[in-house]
Amino acid sequence: MLTQLINGNILTPQGWIKDGSVLISNGKILEVTNSDLAVIGAKVIDVKGMNIVPGFVGMHIHGGGGSDYTEATPEAFETATKAHLLHGATSVFPTLTSTTFENIAKAAKVCEELMKTDKVIRGLHIEGPYLNPKMAGSQWGEYLSIPNKDEYAALLDSTSCVKRWDISPEIEGGYEFGKYVSSRGILTAITHTEAEYEDIKKAFASGFTHAAHFYNAMPGFHKRREYKYEGTVESVYLTDGMSVEVIADGRHLPATILKLVYKLKGVEQTCLVTDALKYAAFDGEVDDPRYVIENDVCKLADHSSLAGSLATMDKLVWTMVKKAGIPLEDAVRMASETPAKIIGIDDCKGTLQRGKDADIVILDKDVNVRCVFSYGEIVEGTNTLIH
Repeated sequence: MLTQLINGNILTPQGWIKDGSVLISNGKILEVTNSDLAVIGAKVIDVKGMNIVPGFVGMHIHGGGGSDYTEATPEAFETATKAHLLHGATSVFPTLTSTTFENIAKAAKVCEELMKTDKVIRGLHIEGPYLNPKMAGSQWGEYLSIPNKDEYAALLDSTSCVKRWDISPEIEGGYEFGKYVSSRGILTAITHTEAEYEDIKKAFASGFTHAAHFYNAMPGFHKRREYKYEGTVESVYLTDGMSVEVIADGRHLPATILKLVYKLKGVEQTCLVTDALKYAAFDGEVDDPRYVIENDVCKLADHSSLAGSLATMDKLVWTMVKKAGIPLEDAVRMASETPAKIIGIDDCKGTLQRGKDADIVILDKDVNVRCVFSYGEIVEGTNTLIH
């Protein structure tokens, strides 16, 4: 089956193509052209002047649709993934919060099995349990520990699905962890940390190349007694080659900070992430006494900190464009091309190019999702092109 998308503004690595077309065959992009003349034998879909952009890459998502990936069941994985797919996340890396290693291993088995049939799931992302207790936030202390090489090496020997692992680098054994995990080709990131410049230098040299939820659960410029010190934030800014991600839900960071990250780190080193909890894309009630939802964000019940977002990937792009004033093409790239490159799936994801998977999102002029294509097929429940 040959499908042709016409009458849209197409975002390509070279820029926008106006009134071009995208040809899709067997789940792949056959061609992106500057002509929208109908191809004989193709099923033609008129996108009515809207924007044709790459599918989003969700590289930090804890759950959605009422399910949490840490439940470690096929049902939870499928429910959460589908919830985010409906909002344009055509590639998802299920993210585990701090939990027991037994549960991590169980989740890895579920993930590995589902990856055989669910092509949206691209690999597992583990956050913790090797975290600085002072900065753990909503990562519950009962599971926290220091890195144990026998433990994490055995896990990685047992599965090939782990694609990213985040810890606090400054804790005992942290730098050794970074060297080992990064040597396995796994994206290794700093998170929930109070590392200062010398710590970040050591971390980067040890294989930590990415900063999770930048600005959140890490200190910035601060004072101890009469002297002032750089925080993790400034140290990451000063580390060329260390990429970052921001929770651009309009709640975790103000628009001014989103603009600053965009200006200083740039499109190619900045990813947009949801850090979404199970309550994202969910209309039900909060069933966990640890959390409350107020002002479109999830907080710890004692209001000591934010616990995670309720955002989906389309909300992040909308926030960057409408609140932070970032050009649409750059906001989309930070939600697709950049995370695809950073986590290592840019050979088949992240841009609209010949030979890549036909993962496509149609956005209207108000940056709302009007249709989602996964491997060239319209995702059920997303097509509102005719309304």
